[in-house]
Amino acid sequence: MDFNDQQIQRYARHILLDQVGGTGQATLLNSKVLVVGAGGLGSPVILYLAAAGVGTIGVIDDDVVDLSNLQRQIVHTTDSVGMAKVESAQKTVASINPDVKIIPIKDRIGPNNALDLIADYDLVTDGSDNFATRFLVNDACYFAGKTLVSAAILRFDGQIYTFKPHEKDAGGNQLPCYRCLFPEAPPPGQIPTCAEAGVLGALCGTVGSLQTTEIIKELLGIGDSLAGSLLIYEGLAAEFRKITVRADPGCPLCGKNPKITGLSGHNTGVHG
Repeated sequence: MDFNDQQIQRYARHILLDQVGGTGQATLLNSKVLVVGAGGLGSPVILYLAAAGVGTIGVIDDDVVDLSNLQRQIVHTTDSVGMAKVESAQKTVASINPDVKIIPIKDRIGPNNALDLIADYDLVTDGSDNFATRFLVNDACYFAGKTLVSAAILRFDGQIYTFKPHEKDAGGNQLPCYRCLFPEAPPPGQIPTCAEAGVLGALCGTVGSLQTTEIIKELLGIGDSLAGSLLIYEGLAAEFRKITVRADPGCPLCGKNPKITGLSGHNTGVHG
């Protein structure tokens, strides 16, 4: 594609990168990413995807901006309190990059709409704060053959993963899905939410930025994919750990004898 003068100036630092260049930037402008949740993780993801020039960003969230969100959800402002989060995100992105189209979806992702919602996107990224949504999004992406970049945060720690169970690694082995790590959700109350246990606001930026880096790598097909690994960040210790994760032959979703063959068993997803 031909860039105008403003685009050449806006994306100059990307175009200078050998791994991106003009071709890669054109790929980003033609890419479509669905962001599940416009909260602590979704905020930096949306901002950096927009700044990078990812052309179409769908944002699904049914919540409204609350004053308590502003400590970490940096896509929203004080003036946005009471506004739908997806509309607030759309407003912010419009002031950052006019090249980017935000598709606001004020809804919950659930078993009845998940496959339709993700169908038009190249990649899905999940920043939800509960297991019901994470499992639902994972399963929907598996059935749709979509790459999923997911992250989770709590207190001072975060985790980032890329799931591509529809693909194989360099050795010809199937890559894992989320259920290969966590076959089922923990019992209610066992793991607190951020609303119950707290979260350092800046941690959302750290983990969300790493999440966005992995999204852009997947869109451009550059670097080493995080698929097949789990990246753990321990904020108080300032330490990263990268753990190899393999596909589980007994996985109820992507294993040899799957028990999950559709989305009908899921509850409606929620995000925050």
